[in-house]
Amino acid sequence: MEKESCPCGENCACTPDNHCGCKNVSLPTIGEEAPAFHAVSTQGEINFPGDYEGRWVVLFSHPADFTPVCTSELASFAALGNEFAKLNTALLGVSVDAVSSHLAWMKDIEENIRFHDYQGQKITYPVVADVKMEVARKYGMMQHKASDTKAVRAVFFIDPKHIIRAIIYYPLSNGRNFDEILRILQAMQTSDKYGVATPADWQPGDAVLQPAPATAAAMKEQLEAMNAPGKTCQTWYFCQKKL
Repeated sequence: MEKESCPCGENCACTPDNHCGCKNVSLPTIGEEAPAFHAVSTQGEINFPGDYEGRWVVLFSHPADFTPVCTSELASFAALGNEFAKLNTALLGVSVDAVSSHLAWMKDIEENIRFHDYQGQKITYPVVADVKMEVARKYGMMQHKASDTKAVRAVFFIDPKHIIRAIIYYPLSNGRNFDEILRILQAMQTSDKYGVATPADWQPGDAVLQPAPATAAAMKEQLEAMNAPGKTCQTWYFCQKKL
């Protein structure tokens, strides 16, 4: 008997019994162009990336509406809205639930949830209704071993050229670290602006690292400038400086 075709679409591969859901095989990586999509959201239609020209985007997914961990995260993104705006960064959420569910959930959060710095601020960033899981599959948000129907907590950092610069995944059971989301965003913007790297645990205002020399000539130049004002070098490949 001929096996029925996989119902998951061209970007998926079915499990052997064809009944346990789909394993996503489309997973964008750092340095690639972010997959484009058109979708409806709580703020109207979204054409990505065209609607976000000239801005950074933090694209994040959550497993389901009206769940406790996701509620704490939507509230936290709303509380930090001004901080992201200062960094020329737009927020864009994705969930497999419908727009009507998103809107009812947001209203309930605004009226009833008070969590850390969130004190009822309006949730103004859009949350995409990805009912057919098209966006989730394009971005590898559907992790088969985690759940057949829920997107894991993924965070994609996308720069103004629409390139994926960083990716963080969290399990369904644990909320994101918002200090780290802001920190890595600021670190990447600092690296772009000044042509530097940032060390472990770097925070805005800390010393940055000069990239290691890639040629013999560059190494010689680095050695000759190791004691230059404003620079602290412990060896030829590890030099810190204040911006």
